[in-house]
Amino acid sequence: MNQDMKQPAVLLDRSDVRVSHETGIAATIRSSIDKVRSGDLGSLPVVVGLVIIWTVFGALNPTFLSSNNLANLLFDASTVGIISLGIVCVLMVGEIDLSVGSISGFASAMVGMLWVNEGWPVVLAILAALVFGGVIGTIYALLFNRLGMPSFVSTLAGLLAVLGMQLYLLGATGSINLPYGSAIVNFGQLLVIPRPLAYLFALIPGVVMLFSGFAVVRRRKQANLSAPSAGGLVAKAVAITVALEFVAFYLNQDRGIPWMFALFVVLVILMDYALTRTQWGRSMSAVGGNREAARRAGINVRMIYTSAFVLCAMFAALGGVLAAARLASASQQAGTGDVNLNAIAAAVIGGTSLFGGRGNAYSALLGIIVIQSIASGLTMLDLSSALRYMITGAVLAIAVIVDSLARRSRASHGRG
Repeated sequence: MNQDMKQPAVLLDRSDVRVSHETGIAATIRSSIDKVRSGDLGSLPVVVGLVIIWTVFGALNPTFLSSNNLANLLFDASTVGIISLGIVCVLMVGEIDLSVGSISGFASAMVGMLWVNEGWPVVLAILAALVFGGVIGTIYALLFNRLGMPSFVSTLAGLLAVLGMQLYLLGATGSINLPYGSAIVNFGQLLVIPRPLAYLFALIPGVVMLFSGFAVVRRRKQANLSAPSAGGLVAKAVAITVALEFVAFYLNQDRGIPWMFALFVVLVILMDYALTRTQWGRSMSAVGGNREAARRAGINVRMIYTSAFVLCAMFAALGGVLAAARLASASQQAGTGDVNLNAIAAAVIGGTSLFGGRGNAYSALLGIIVIQSIASGLTMLDLSSALRYMITGAVLAIAVIVDSLARRSRASHGRG
């Protein structure tokens, strides 16, 4: 009996010895491999896909990877990327918004009408467009929370209604040109980050990751919990810093990094913090994972749904304003075409689950870069838009399949 009781202690000691040998980078690599095997893929699939896309297009046309073309790519990706950031919010709670394209188009028309035709200050015109987006999101939330109307139906109705409002607002002319040389048009077309400032911005993420990581390690050790290795944290921070500094250096060879893309990245970082480090963000994941369980846990489910719909509509309005700045006009075509599809596809391709409860703000960033890379590469090869739609659809299908398989793997490994 005594030998049997001692045996587990011996096994535990051996396990401790094995774990103690796996420190630093080796432990980080092993932890990452274990996560992938259990279905926690994170951003790995989209990063691999992006590398493949850039390699193929770069080989077919070396100009694709030129710093000038990549700068243009970032300009074009910012507008729909911000709209996609709102889509991440509604997908997180297991819902959808099909009207983001129409909201963005109406917001651009609203800015043009109030600023150019009515003489409002441009800042007030932009605020009015954002308020309009918030009102539309609130209406969707009321229809969902109070009447139980599925978001698919309410936002589809909103798509048609807001599109009609956009056409009515623009009237017979069908478009409003924004003044060339204005601050907002320069922001959407020309302004880039000064080179020294770009290098400084590229340094910040690694520094923040290092200090926040060591703070986490210290707190977990004080609570006698397992903590990430210091070597792994340093390796990650150095790798990210080197990569970002290289990107800044490469883009600065020509035009530089657009301020509009920097705004998009700042919004992504803020939303990532809100979704991962706040009670509201944890509630979003809980509601998307299991609404009834979240309600029983004391979460205000209606408030969470309301915040998701409102944020989605306001991001759509902001994306529409920036799209008008990019094109220097507000027209009947704004927000139509593939804006809706690209915004939703970017969130899903980037890693946000259609099943709710899983996703992050960086999904919008990665996903829209993938979609815009496909569009830019095919344009440079002088191929038709039909092929772009087919390739984007195939990438979207692959992303959903990967998400479904990863979800099954997580369930089989008990990771939810």
